[in-house]
Amino acid sequence: MLQHTAEAKRFYKSKAWRKCRDAYFMSRYGLCERCQQPGLIVHHKVYIDAQNINDATVTLNHDNLELVCQPCHNREHFGGVEAVRDDVMFDSNGDLIKR
Repeated sequence: MLQHTAEAKRFYKSKAWRKCRDAYFMSRYGLCERCQQPGLIVHHKVYIDAQNINDATVTLNHDNLELVCQPCHNREHFGGVEAVRDDVMFDSNGDLIKR
């Protein structure tokens, strides 16, 4: 399962990320860029890691973002394996929460 580091969790809760994420979401009219269903997650094409977490050209660059729905996000990160539980989901910070 996808786990964020403490540093990544701080980034995803930052004002800079929330502002960037919200602006990108609006620029895509709230639709998943892969399947045109309602989007949920602003996904980084180049994954965030310890080496680039402080590089705004990676983390806050609209060219590195993609709005995706939960199923498309799951396919990206979990190799096409769909969720087997329907009582949990990922929130906009990437944390697992109860539905």
